[in-house]
Amino acid sequence: MKSLAELQAIKDRMKSKIVLREGTGEIRVVVGMATCGIAAGARPVLNAFVEEINAANLYEKVTVSQTGCIGFCQLEPIVEVFEAGKEKITYIKMTPDKVKEVVEKHLKGGNVVTEYTVAGAN
Repeated sequence: MKSLAELQAIKDRMKSKIVLREGTGEIRVVVGMATCGIAAGARPVLNAFVEEINAANLYEKVTVSQTGCIGFCQLEPIVEVFEAGKEKITYIKMTPDKVKEVVEKHLKGGNVVTEYTVAGAN
């Protein structure tokens, strides 16, 4: 950084990502970030959710956060989606590519991507 203006530009660029993680949206996406989740690739999944939700302009509707152990280590990375008045959806073995589909179809379109859920794994 060479100037205060450059620092301000970095702050402005990152502000939406911070607000996204701490927002009060009507949909809450929670990524399991315990040791097992991180080892299975949860960090790129979390980052992909933040980026895809930002790109889809869903940052006022969707909040992304992280939690510790969800309890199904063999199914990590695990993502839970909470919506008011609806049953929790648990996505398993998530990847950044799957995140794109979940954001487009579920968070934006309202249709659960069943094949990535616990129910779809049976």
